[in-house]
Amino acid sequence: MALLPVGVSLWTLGQPWWEFVLRAILVYGFLLVILRLTGKRQVGQLSPFDLVLLLVLSNAVQNSMNGGDNTVSAGFILAGTLVAVNALVSWLTYRSKKVQKIVEGNPLVLIHNGKVVPSMLASEEVTQHELMAALRAAGLGSVEEVHVAILETNGHISVIPRPR
Repeated sequence: MALLPVGVSLWTLGQPWWEFVLRAILVYGFLLVILRLTGKRQVGQLSPFDLVLLLVLSNAVQNSMNGGDNTVSAGFILAGTLVAVNALVSWLTYRSKKVQKIVEGNPLVLIHNGKVVPSMLASEEVTQHELMAALRAAGLGSVEEVHVAILETNGHISVIPRPR
């Protein structure tokens, strides 16, 4: 019993190699933009819903990358391209503040001198519960005890207590 249809090889590409590279770059860029638009909190602190979204996204874009070609060669080309593009984006964000700002964004002040900045909470969809959890993790019990709380570009909330 043949596992593959007659004439189909594990290694023979159904499309030119450069088309797989182009598809991978386009999908990577699209996903980078989409995930960047969802906000810092989503990337830094995955909830079960976010994890499901990422898994479904990976399945949704699979065919757009491989164009129906399930050969081992196509998989190697796609994986290699994705790793290379990711390395390039990492290198560019390291070398250029402008690219870093575009890809990662800026830290945002959520609390300043014991006062919550509601517009920042709303823009990044940080709930009061999440903010208070970050304060408790820093050993603080109330907003008034905070000098500054910053939503970092990686999704973590840094809390600096007021001097005593």
